[in-house]
Amino acid sequence: MPLVQYGHWPPAHLYATVLTVASAAPNIHTVPYGSSQQNAAGRKLPPGQRLVDGFPRFGGHLSRPAPDVPHKPDLKIRGAVSEPFEVPLTALATLPRREITADFHCVAGWSATDLHWEGVPFETVYRSLIEPALPPETFVSHVVFCGLDGWRAVVAIDDALADDVLIAEHLDGRPLDSEHGAPARLVSPRQYGYLSTKHLSRIEVHTAEPKGMRSLAMRLLSPHPRGRVWEEERHRHLPSWSLRRVYRATIAGGIYLSARGGRKARNPAQPR
Repeated sequence: MPLVQYGHWPPAHLYATVLTVASAAPNIHTVPYGSSQQNAAGRKLPPGQRLVDGFPRFGGHLSRPAPDVPHKPDLKIRGAVSEPFEVPLTALATLPRREITADFHCVAGWSATDLHWEGVPFETVYRSLIEPALPPETFVSHVVFCGLDGWRAVVAIDDALADDVLIAEHLDGRPLDSEHGAPARLVSPRQYGYLSTKHLSRIEVHTAEPKGMRSLAMRLLSPHPRGRVWEEERHRHLPSWSLRRVYRATIAGGIYLSARGGRKARNPAQPR
């Protein structure tokens, strides 16, 4: 798919930030804005994205540690179903599984490339478990994915049922750790990361678009309701190119604060 072009803006002398995350304090360097960026397989990245080494913890949680995981985690199914019910995560092992290698694109402008995910296609979960629980002739338009950390992502049903959308439990051959969404998370490679809910705990099905993310920061940013990376749908109202430098300015601080939260989770304070 071709990259989105915006005429002659921005001027060639502008620069974009690229991160190398080798430690808790990221090393930042710059490249000319608009320079070609590719992943390890030589594929071009979506417009406005730049490579980052590794896969940093990043998100609205900032320095808060990851949430505690219940002893027996489950997925609570709510919304337009006839009766609410729970699906133990252990039950996902009985469904057909899939492995994908995909890039992860943060709306702030960084991309982690060639990540290997394993899990159950969301379409399989939907067709096998959720769709049979709907009242007759119910038309679902949106799915809300909620995390243990309070994150809430509203996804159009067509996007949620794409063939590469997973409920993932493994990353690069290992069970998900707390920094990347344990015990399970949504992975939607064609959309920005804010729609790939971590620490997935609740799935709601709706017959009309519900209100989106509840955090103050996300309401102010007004993210695009679909967030498709190749269309560069970063913002609901503003042209995406106008936000690239603004969003990118948040990366270094966001990674630093998020890494602090990860360290807190790994090294909790000891009682005195």
